[in-house]
Amino acid sequence: MVIPFLAFLFGLLIGSFLNVCIHRLPEEESVVHPRSRCPHCGQPIRWYDNIPVLSFVLLAGRCRDCQAALSFLYPVVELATGCLFVLVVARFGLSMAALKAALFVALMLALGATDLLTRLLPDELTLGGAGAGLALSLVHPLQPGLASLLLGVLGWRPSPRLGSAAESLLAATVSAGLLYLIAELYYRIRFREGMGLGDVKMMAMIGAFLGLRQAFLAVILASIAGTVLGLLFILLFRKGLAYELPFGTFLAFSSIVLAVWGSET
Repeated sequence: MVIPFLAFLFGLLIGSFLNVCIHRLPEEESVVHPRSRCPHCGQPIRWYDNIPVLSFVLLAGRCRDCQAALSFLYPVVELATGCLFVLVVARFGLSMAALKAALFVALMLALGATDLLTRLLPDELTLGGAGAGLALSLVHPLQPGLASLLLGVLGWRPSPRLGSAAESLLAATVSAGLLYLIAELYYRIRFREGMGLGDVKMMAMIGAFLGLRQAFLAVILASIAGTVLGLLFILLFRKGLAYELPFGTFLAFSSIVLAVWGSET
């Protein structure tokens, strides 16, 4: 029970930092300076008012100084990160696989929430995440796949780590390229943008972390979820047929499911 509890506490702390990223990166602000401030009155938040979840509850979701309501996204992201870190540890134990999955889950949470709020997917998270996924493929190898097959046809038998890096690089490239082609096709058919380059970069990150097969599954699951929920929004809230939900949010959700319960993380 000690390790899951520590994983939960660590997740809460990481979730608190993710909230900073979610609200600052789209504005191109530093995630380090200045200190956290109330988004309404600008007053610096005291350390004891910045304790994940607990401070939000004790303050009844309001700023201590101006009494303005704070976003419920703060505790939701913190709790989600804490709970997911517990699931990661339960699934992978204390291992490099757990570290890789925890980093991926944290990045996906930040991207999903940012896309939901701003319709933006910051390069710091997508491209930085793709680089991290490629680097971690050397430490925690992906399962052999298309890259290994192609290299075998060429007569090259790389080491497991180099083969894994090749899998990660190929998955990132093919995944991003496929989503770019889908986005381009959508634009040519409907004459309006359905997905942006942010989604393409996010797809590269997913491929780098999870591999090609899991990346394709993530797109399929995200498309199904987006279609179903989009239709529900149109029917229940009387939205027009042109109403679109942020695809990156669904892509983040489906990728988290595959990272925690999939087999190639």
